[in-house]
Amino acid sequence: MVSGQPLAGIPVLDLGQAYDQRYADADFHYDGHGRLSEFFGRSVAVHRHDRYFQLHYIHNGHVHLYLDDRPYRLEGPLCFLTPPGVPHAFVTDAASEGQVVTVRQQLVWQLFEGEPVLSPRLNQPLCVSLGEQRDEAARVAAHLAPLFQQVADEFASRRDGREANLLALLRLILSKLLYLAEWPQRDSLAPAHDLLQFHRFNQLVEACYIEHWPLRRYADALGLTTARLNLICRRLAGISSKQLIFERQLQEAKRLLLHSGQSVNQICFALGFRDPAYFSRFFSRHVGMPPTDYRARRRATAEPCEKYKLNDENCI
Repeated sequence: MVSGQPLAGIPVLDLGQAYDQRYADADFHYDGHGRLSEFFGRSVAVHRHDRYFQLHYIHNGHVHLYLDDRPYRLEGPLCFLTPPGVPHAFVTDAASEGQVVTVRQQLVWQLFEGEPVLSPRLNQPLCVSLGEQRDEAARVAAHLAPLFQQVADEFASRRDGREANLLALLRLILSKLLYLAEWPQRDSLAPAHDLLQFHRFNQLVEACYIEHWPLRRYADALGLTTARLNLICRRLAGISSKQLIFERQLQEAKRLLLHSGQSVNQICFALGFRDPAYFSRFFSRHVGMPPTDYRARRRATAEPCEKYKLNDENCI
């Protein structure tokens, strides 16, 4: 029985291993939220990043966010910052778009070195609803969209001074967010027990999704009814408990399709499916294309540079 046990260690998500080799040993990386959510799913279970800050700017849609033990239910546009080691989980609408910046912690610390007021605040996670700001705060919030666009443009460029420009833009964005975080932020309280059960369910899914447990078995392990488990998932994530399981299976299927040389049939059996035809139908129904097409399309659009470092002038 999982209910009543302490929450196990929070997994570290290594983006370089799980998603894109360009993150491996990178100092600074930019990506679109839509591209990340296509791979990880729109429900991202609780995790943390080691030695990296991550900054999300979500343009639109509903966002269910958990920073440490604090829940937020907000509408885009919004920004949230997760310092290294801070547990977080989030769910976004399928149509949500946004931008994600991942930066090595030493770079961020250096940007604010010698500023005793700002530096300590970077150690705390923050979430800022940009659409709800008023007066001077609204004017500051309006600057963030064009700044993130400049980051996207600069990251994709080969122009001289790219490293310095990216760091200057990042410092400006973080300074504005720290200013906005001083204003009261609306959050949405969820019952502590429901939040704990939701995280435990995600941990069980992580441990058992290859075994294809029926929903009743998950509920029994948590000491819940299936109806209660489904209610918690819909309340906290906006999707059903079955869909959370499906998204984890699809996430692993995408990882293996992109990062392994296994055939589709081998991946099917590795993920606990017994029938390759059923696996292909399952993948197509949720992703919109068969596994072979997904693999071919993603590999065809992959950028040629495997790693990006700020001091490497040959990488995009």
